[in-house]
Amino acid sequence: MNSIQQRATAYLRKALNSPQADFRDGQWASIQALVENRTRLLVVQRTGWGKSMVYFLATRLLRDQGRGLTLLISPLLALIRNQIEATERIGLRAVSINSTNVDDWPTLEAEILANKVDLLLISPERLANDQFRQHVLTRIAQRVGLFVVDEAHCISDWGHDFRPDYRRIVRILQAMPPNIPVLATTATANNRVVSDVVDQIGKGLQVVWGPLGRASLLLQTLDLPNRSQRLPWLAHTIPQLPGSGIVYTRTKRDADRVAEWLVHKGIRADAYHADRGVEDRIELEEKLQHNRLKAIVATSALGMGYDKPDLGFVIHFQRPGSVVEYYQQVGRAGRGQNTPPKKGVPSPPGGMGGSRVPG
Repeated sequence: MNSIQQRATAYLRKALNSPQADFRDGQWASIQALVENRTRLLVVQRTGWGKSMVYFLATRLLRDQGRGLTLLISPLLALIRNQIEATERIGLRAVSINSTNVDDWPTLEAEILANKVDLLLISPERLANDQFRQHVLTRIAQRVGLFVVDEAHCISDWGHDFRPDYRRIVRILQAMPPNIPVLATTATANNRVVSDVVDQIGKGLQVVWGPLGRASLLLQTLDLPNRSQRLPWLAHTIPQLPGSGIVYTRTKRDADRVAEWLVHKGIRADAYHADRGVEDRIELEEKLQHNRLKAIVATSALGMGYDKPDLGFVIHFQRPGSVVEYYQQVGRAGRGQNTPPKKGVPSPPGGMGGSRVPG
């Protein structure tokens, strides 16, 4: 183990607060490619594998070498908030410029330009903002140390969550030094999506594939076709499941109704969807993170990238819109272990498992 790998391992253990933690297959190789070889990578790994740890630790090591900040493009504010908290554990100064902190922009821009920020997180839509491009992006483009595109399948027309603003990434990259290391990550890209992402980002992008199976999840489908059956089942089962978790619904209306039912039955629950204000959603995320809620009843607004290592269960109140959406959402669970959950818990299995109740 070389000295850089030793430092990376020490940072990993500090980040996870575990003196015995070690890299999962492919994590160190990806970090090494970015830090030592300044490679451009597309990493396709399962949910919960630890893609964010790759760019956090690569950022830490690059900053130790005196490199510039990391520019990270993430698709969801929930993800951005979640990741800023995680970076603090390894001594990184991470900030976000977004629509919820406009009053802070002048201070944040000054810190960025003064090289006091290690990691800048933005949504892809921020790339379309003239003020951000003129006052920040054009002034730091030549000294970005690492460029990261999270949920990179959003670049592709064939991806399940195509977002046109992601296409601006290609033009941004062209304005940066050609030898800048680039990391694109996703857990939900088939061959066609991967090919499209490679075409968009450019030749020289190396693709790293990993197995997408999740040994830490135990899945079960129950046939409860009627709402009159599902609601009592939730009220009976959720209190028996370990920890706290997420109940996914297809609509905001159902999220409100299911949450109201659970509260009526004495369960600490609340609804999470796009109609809730940003401050409300931040508060709900923090309550779930610290187990002050037994369940959040959420639409897909709480999906990609949300990370709670000890999330106990995921339940789908209705059949998800697609297999990809299902994979993303059940992937919120099972992040704190690499072995299958124990059997013998109430149906559907909890203990870091995921479940689905089709409608």
